Amino acid sequence: MSLTIPDLTAVRARHPEAIAEAAARRTRRPLIGGTGRLMIVAADHPARGALGVGDRALAMANRADLLRRLCTALSRPGVDGVLATADVLEDLLLLGALENKVVMGSMNRGGLAGAAFELDDRFTGHRAEDIARLRFDAGKLLLRIDYDDPGSLATLEAGARAVDAMAARELPVFVEPFITRRVGGRVRNDLSAEAVTRSIAIASGLGGTSAYTWLKLPVTHDPDAMGEVLETSTLPAVLLGGDVGGSPGDQAAAYERWRKALRLPTVQGLVAGRSLLYPAEGSVEEAVDTAVGLL
Repeated sequence: MSLTIPDLTAVRARHPEAIAEAAARRTRRPLIGGTGRLMIVAADHPARGALGVGDRALAMANRADLLRRLCTALSRPGVDGVLATADVLEDLLLLGALENKVVMGSMNRGGLAGAAFELDDRFTGHRAEDIARLRFDAGKLLLRIDYDDPGSLATLEAGARAVDAMAARELPVFVEPFITRRVGGRVRNDLSAEAVTRSIAIASGLGGTSAYTWLKLPVTHDPDAMGEVLETSTLPAVLLGGDVGGSPGDQAAAYERWRKALRLPTVQGLVAGRSLLYPAEGSVEEAVDTAVGLL
């Protein structure tokens, strides 16, 4: 990474048009490349106020450090692209790190971590028109459903309209569904086989067409149940990484869960963020290369 944070700030202050110019000249590539698999690094957590990794509450708060980690990850063989919000993607555009990469815009970040309105997850990030205008390649939306929280209905409706808007532009949209509940006031995702099955069924039916819909799914608590769970839909799926914990043992266990699930026929790849960018043990290069090797 040749530019520094002050460099990026100076460009943003004096030449904001440079972002659109960089997007216009970026060399694009197909969503699915020659390997037939998809490896995406995720960095859209900060915009939802989710800055923690393991026991480090503000691990993702240093933007220069995050950008260095992202540039390192994107430079590794087998990494296809990145998922992030506008601010992060535009920094990466200015750094020239998105050439020949799949660029996925994060669409709804309104469900701030820990907020009373967390499940009324409004679309405060990329819109379909933004993704098309910037010549990005796909979008992603988070769909958390709590049967006891009316805010989930607003998220469902907004998610359906986002699916429609992306399909109208023939742009893939990755839907990340969870059945959730509040425990001690905090939102918890239910990763039981039944809950993930139900979330897949709901997400697959969003919108007026599913032609451009992908699923972004967690591995269930029982990895051996994933085969039956994924029989719920014919939509292509990628696995999500998430925060796997703060110990090397947690990291190794996550790799093993991913390895098993990546063998399943509808699974096309992996989207992982904190577990690769801030590994519990070793370097970003080692973590990313290990994940790529699982594919």
